[in-house]
Amino acid sequence: MPLVSIRGLTVTYEGGEAAHKGRPLPALTETDLDIAAGERLAVIGESGSGKSTLALAIAGLLPASATIEGKIEWPGLRRGPAHGRDIGFVFQDPAASLDPVLTIGEQVAEVARTHLGLGWKEAYARAADLLGRVRLPDPRRALAAYPHQLSGGQKQRVCIAAAIAAGPKLLIADEATSALDTIVQAEIVTLLRRLTEEDGMTLLFISHDIALAAGLADRIAVFRHGRAVEIGPAAQVIEAPRHAYTRALLDAHIGLDAAPLVARTAGTAR
Repeated sequence: MPLVSIRGLTVTYEGGEAAHKGRPLPALTETDLDIAAGERLAVIGESGSGKSTLALAIAGLLPASATIEGKIEWPGLRRGPAHGRDIGFVFQDPAASLDPVLTIGEQVAEVARTHLGLGWKEAYARAADLLGRVRLPDPRRALAAYPHQLSGGQKQRVCIAAAIAAGPKLLIADEATSALDTIVQAEIVTLLRRLTEEDGMTLLFISHDIALAAGLADRIAVFRHGRAVEIGPAAQVIEAPRHAYTRALLDAHIGLDAAPLVARTAGTAR
């Protein structure tokens, strides 16, 4: 039984610039996708392929200008998701995700207070524990820090801590590594892998970087022009891509060699 089941999902933004014969073009078209409980699914594709729209639709965060057709069901929950409680979301820009006038402790603790009903003392203790789990140096001291006092990678770790504060079933990371340098990207991917394994969370990893996806995901879904053109086990998609667009993504990745990528994916297979 999948955690999330998507059938015929079509999303169109009213007033969008992209149009055909005067009508807006869908950002997603007739998308079918199941996400299994506990799996790490990477969705890759170029900008405008519908990746982030898919993530926002699942999280219930699409703007009012979006028209939605199709179904998003949660058989793994047997009910609709409680946003913030069942779904954690990590956005691309950590600086924009954090409030500059609140301390790190306040922002992480507030999630625990809101969704777990903890008092401030308990919530701060949970925040300190979470900051330790995401490997932020000196978590107790970090509670009193403000976002401007942290590096980009540290801010993203804080955002991940906030996203998992209520113990979500699904963690969505939408281009969460794009604003970071290469070394920090690898650290964040390692962190996401460890946290999902430890907590049994399902991960939806949105990225344009097929190499990062290959090192993290159990399965990869390749999107183009709002459609999933290929979905399969990560090793299979990397080693023997079936769609020409997937092969083009692999060819376009500078220095990409399928062999080491397949070796990396071997550890992600379930």
